[in-house]
Amino acid sequence: MAKKKKTSDKDVVISVKNVTKEFTYYEDKAYFLKERLTNLKRNKKQKHVVLENVSCDITRGETVALIGVNGSGKSTLLKLLSKIIYPEKGEIVIKGKVSSLLELGAGFNTDFTGRENIYFNASIYGLGRKDVDKVIDKIIEFSELGDFIDSPVRTYSSGMYMRLAFSIAVNVEADILLIDEILAVGDQHFQDKCLKKMQELKEKKKTMVFVSHSMAQVKSFCDRAIWIYQGKMRMDGPTEEVTAAYLQEQG
Repeated sequence: MAKKKKTSDKDVVISVKNVTKEFTYYEDKAYFLKERLTNLKRNKKQKHVVLENVSCDITRGETVALIGVNGSGKSTLLKLLSKIIYPEKGEIVIKGKVSSLLELGAGFNTDFTGRENIYFNASIYGLGRKDVDKVIDKIIEFSELGDFIDSPVRTYSSGMYMRLAFSIAVNVEADILLIDEILAVGDQHFQDKCLKKMQELKEKKKTMVFVSHSMAQVKSFCDRAIWIYQGKMRMDGPTEEVTAAYLQEQG
């Protein structure tokens, strides 16, 4: 059973109440009508429960890590928070502007230049052209892309994608930042730069939810950890306490 952290309703900016998420898949999907008619068993549907009855509250200014083995449901929860997908049951309430880094380069048009994609991607976060004009120099400078900012994104390496995506996400003045393993990409210099920027945002009382398999990053950066195991809340509490229990079970 999950150990739940007690919070007051005041300053709660993310509220997850009894959330369940399922995905439907076919055992052996038939693509043609003849196949469907001759072998109906191929169309048998299965439901996979990824998250079951998950609840948690996150308050303004908290930096929270979601930890667990692959397939436990961490990234699914982050996608639910970003409203990329929606739960079958339960309720998620978020107060404030959300910026997310869930998939490298998601939302980029590869035929556009980096500069054009800044305007395009920032619009997803609700920024108009005049708003982007105020921060575009800061975004470009942070990305360290130099002259490549005016080259098509299709010519970028994965590291360059990450630099641009991160630079946009952390400079759109969001209240809540959702991050999924994005810091696993790129060289050590830029990873350190990203962590420094996130520390600045933390000091500004921005709320961050952080998925990572790096317990060193989690322990050095996050105030609190939520351990998800087989789609259920296993433990929720101070980072050191939760990570110690998690690592002990991993052996």
